[in-house]
Amino acid sequence: MMAYDMEREMMSLAFPVFNKLRLAGQMCDVVLVADDVEFKAHRIILCGCSSYFQALFASEWNDPGKCEYQFPGISQDTLRQIIEYAYTYSVYCDVHNVESLLAAADQLNILGIVQRCSGFLHDQLCTENCIGLLKISAFDMILRNFKEVAITSEEFLDLTLHELSDIIEKDELNVREEDVVFEAILRWIMHEPANRKAHISVLLPKVRMARMDADVACRPIIKEVLKAIYELDDRSDFENPMIRPRLPSDVLLVIGDWDILPTSCIDAYDSRADRWVDVTEEEENPSSFHGTVYLNGYVYCIGGFDGLNCVNTVRRFDPISRTWQEVPPMYSCRCNASVAVLDGYICIMGGHDEVMRLNTAERYDLETNKWTLIQPMQEQRNVAGATILNGKYVCGGFTGAEPLSTVECYDPHTGEWTTIAPMSSPRFGLGVAAYKGKIYAVGGTKRSQYLQTMEAYDPTTNSWHAMAPMSTPRTEFGIAVVDDLLFVLGGYDGFRITNKMECYDAGTGSWYQAQDMSRLKKYFSCCVVPALPRIIQYASPR
Repeated sequence: MMAYDMEREMMSLAFPVFNKLRLAGQMCDVVLVADDVEFKAHRIILCGCSSYFQALFASEWNDPGKCEYQFPGISQDTLRQIIEYAYTYSVYCDVHNVESLLAAADQLNILGIVQRCSGFLHDQLCTENCIGLLKISAFDMILRNFKEVAITSEEFLDLTLHELSDIIEKDELNVREEDVVFEAILRWIMHEPANRKAHISVLLPKVRMARMDADVACRPIIKEVLKAIYELDDRSDFENPMIRPRLPSDVLLVIGDWDILPTSCIDAYDSRADRWVDVTEEEENPSSFHGTVYLNGYVYCIGGFDGLNCVNTVRRFDPISRTWQEVPPMYSCRCNASVAVLDGYICIMGGHDEVMRLNTAERYDLETNKWTLIQPMQEQRNVAGATILNGKYVCGGFTGAEPLSTVECYDPHTGEWTTIAPMSSPRFGLGVAAYKGKIYAVGGTKRSQYLQTMEAYDPTTNSWHAMAPMSTPRTEFGIAVVDDLLFVLGGYDGFRITNKMECYDAGTGSWYQAQDMSRLKKYFSCCVVPALPRIIQYASPR
């Protein structure tokens, strides 16, 4: 039995014992009180689930002789569930308790319960009913899905002036185009024009007008406002509330690098501000040639090269606490492997182990905390690309003898790999991403030729089609979909390592330049982290 498994089993046996002692009132050293009902517990167990309890029991200002604590505003049923969660790490949510449970967990900083309640609400809410459930915690959903809510929800039209103002003034409002906010205001006003026209003077200043679409900005009222902004206000773009960009809904994290040796840097891209932020922490280990994915609140860095050897180690990063933790290692050491998330599992395929190119594949199960081998691919694939679109696709790569144009698809239900139509060009060191219902294969190397071409696979016709090329060749670069755009960044262009970034918009079929990275980068890895509660840590300062 591996050490990780043994520790996990020992912990699973220990906590039922702790809970049994609590229920029997044995060895308890604290009493929590709600609605005049007392609950005995163990301080050390409560501290394990919440930094609030750590501060309450262990801070310098705590009275060491105090053993009873009142929790006004929290019902006895809610406090009981919170204490039970500390011992069992399970909690039951339903429509009757989710509001009070979420509010208490947020107050006591119990992230696990907050996530479970948020997940329950996410499953229950839709854009048609979230306005009516605003007080329960739909506010975040409205901010994140504002465009759809503003267009489809009839309840949106029933918002009060104060509620609408509070929503549209937030930096967290998730809109890529500011004219969405402008059109939403017009829709709300035209629902009751006689009563609401006068409110335009209150609502319009909350629109970031300088960031509106040019066609919308041609309206005379917008042109006059913009003129006043630039003539009368000498503040920076981020200080002026009518110019300041909204916060990004998702963040692109770039981890590791190669600069003679692996580096430990982490950079975050703020797509709304088109700026990079250095979020490197001192405790990070150097990484290069590794894979990176996001799953269930954590960023996983898998395999790679530590400066001496190809490794099988796996570490996960908590973007909220910004701390690292080791999880069980893979069966095989892997560099330049392809990695993706499929049906809640982390899957890693191919790569090389310093001896040979690999066709083996394995997957990590978060529930069991174990890696298991799955069916190997039909071909050895090093520096290939992988993505998920109705299955797992692995494109191209290098066998050790030649670059590949072949593409394999994995069916998780049968556990089998099958080939689909090959790419028009062999590629290794390419970028692969699912975008707008298609699989995009971008750049890479074809023997000694560095590619800037891009092609897209349509699963409905099982065929590849040439798309607009990048502005420059790239290999060993990062690729990700952020804000409905396909970004490519860094890598090697055939002459030098680059920090250039550009993005492709499928709506226009064109590439656009984006902000250069702060460092030249190659052999790094990147992934998108969605809906961070503390997004401000990864955004350019507002």
